[in-house]
Amino acid sequence: MHRLLFILLFLPALLFSQQPETKPPPFQIESPSIIIRNIQVHYGFEVSESYPEDNFLDTTLQVRVNNEIMDVEIFNRKGSIPVTFDKSENLEICWNGHCFTSHATPIPLWMSVLPPLIAILFALLFREVFSALFIGLLTGTTIISWYQGHVLFVAVFKGIFLLIDTYIIESLNNTDHLSIIVFSMLIGAMVNVITRNGGMKGVVNILARHAKNSRSGQFITWLMGILIFFDDYANTLVVGNTMRPMTDRLRISREKLAYLVDSTAAPIASIAFVTTWIGAELSYIQDGINTLGLNQTAYSVFFSSLQYSFYPVLALMFILILVFTGSDFGPMRKAEMRAREGKGEVITTDGGNSFSNELNETEIRPRWYNAVIPVLIIILGTLAGLLYTGWDAAIWQDPSLAFTKKLSMTIGQSNAYKSLLWSSLGGVLTALLLTLSQRLLSLKDSLDSLINGFRTMLTAIVILIMAWSIALVTQHMHTASFISEVMLRIALSPYLVPAITFVLAALVAFSTGSSWGTMAILYPLILPSSWLIAQDSGLDHGTSLSIFYNVVSCVLAGSVLGDHCSPISDTTILSSLASSCNHIEHVRTQLPYALTVGIVAIAAGTIPSAYGVSSYILFPVSLVILILLVRVFGRKVSLFTLDKPSENNQE
Repeated sequence: MHRLLFILLFLPALLFSQQPETKPPPFQIESPSIIIRNIQVHYGFEVSESYPEDNFLDTTLQVRVNNEIMDVEIFNRKGSIPVTFDKSENLEICWNGHCFTSHATPIPLWMSVLPPLIAILFALLFREVFSALFIGLLTGTTIISWYQGHVLFVAVFKGIFLLIDTYIIESLNNTDHLSIIVFSMLIGAMVNVITRNGGMKGVVNILARHAKNSRSGQFITWLMGILIFFDDYANTLVVGNTMRPMTDRLRISREKLAYLVDSTAAPIASIAFVTTWIGAELSYIQDGINTLGLNQTAYSVFFSSLQYSFYPVLALMFILILVFTGSDFGPMRKAEMRAREGKGEVITTDGGNSFSNELNETEIRPRWYNAVIPVLIIILGTLAGLLYTGWDAAIWQDPSLAFTKKLSMTIGQSNAYKSLLWSSLGGVLTALLLTLSQRLLSLKDSLDSLINGFRTMLTAIVILIMAWSIALVTQHMHTASFISEVMLRIALSPYLVPAITFVLAALVAFSTGSSWGTMAILYPLILPSSWLIAQDSGLDHGTSLSIFYNVVSCVLAGSVLGDHCSPISDTTILSSLASSCNHIEHVRTQLPYALTVGIVAIAAGTIPSAYGVSSYILFPVSLVILILLVRVFGRKVSLFTLDKPSENNQE
């Protein structure tokens, strides 16, 4: 008993007595979460606080990394150690008598193509995009978890959590992505309000005076896409939502509407002088020029490269060929025949991921200005916002610059997302003001219309988030590096560099779903390479420069082509959304057209132009080839005319 009492009395003293101090290690290492074979990663290096702070604010330390001495720059106690693994191996980092050891199992670079490839294959095979994106995303997170040392079952289980707590959250933790979501929701709200207040019906009635048949309806849709040239997102959502009631009335299929919207948005935005694309393009081009030390300006290089922009120009012209010949081929022809021959049926009936933009019908008398004024607010407001956010007095006071260059430079350095948000909010408020001031709807009904408009965007927003998440996985796994490495290993003639660049850009954009991301990846890689290949081959300065211009254009053109073909592209998704079209059906019907134009662009445009054939010859020749292809493979589709809605007049 006495022994027990003694233990109870002195146990706290024993437990809380001072233990001998152990000096903390002199440094800490933060390991990278993802290691890819032959891709440099960085191990975070931090000096322990037990060392005097003044000595480690800004200095250089010599660290031993696997028996090699390496200088590590330290700022505020922190630095990073670059390491590249070509196989599974141990890593040892030593400094000041202490060592950090770990085992690294790098992911093979070829596995980086599996997530987007599986997502794309599942989407095209099963025509269901949600599960395809989920499986592709899960494939990527499972591979990452597996190579972190987990057994397969645990890797799958952990991959599910990694999918939601890392990639989806990181995709949303991006102001540009959030801006697109909010912009889309505001556009949906405005469209629902102007549908309820009779504005949309009024616009359709006016357009119907000029669009008497399905041919003129398609032409007006194409023309609208050309006119809203300054931004592809605004183009897609405004044109798709505005023209959909008219194209439905003319029995133009939703697949054709989505194609018209998608294939005018990016092509015109990518080559026009004053667009939201110009800033990014000039920035990437300038970086390449700086690397090479060329005596060129980014704007002059961009302007010179337009003569080689075969795909964007031919994509716009190909639509006119289809419209005026009245022909279609492949899955698009089936969709058009179904729309013409059905009893007003313009939507696919096989279920699936149709973006339901079907808005409430209204008995209110049509008033065209209730729709036109809010849409003009968006268009003019976006242009005003671009000028405001990009304004630089020094540019406009420079007498050596032409007006168009000043305008392009201003919009090039503007904040496109802020401009779109401001203008779309202005459009919504204008639509509400028009509705309430004319007493067309009560305040409660107007707000209900807003909320219902938000809901119409939910499906597309979910798909956008998952597509962005897959793009983030491909970025972490360096998918673009793998594709670039494979393509650049091919023995190249300098005259084939533009064509290889075009294919490479298309593959990267198809895999990642981002034309802007593709440009950001490839411009720094391809521009210096193309110039050096041309110089090493003994080409003169003029020939090397023309190939350089061609390559600049091919990165852009290939990015647009890949974007058009990819079911995980944000602009492709938004085109389906704005047209209320089944997303996979949009991809299936657009794919043959995009590939047709792409093949002609590279065979009759890019390759001959690299050998010195003038673009003034190649553009007409390419158009003739496209016309012949439509004549050979296309078949006439019945021409629906509003004057005789009960008949389908054959051409």
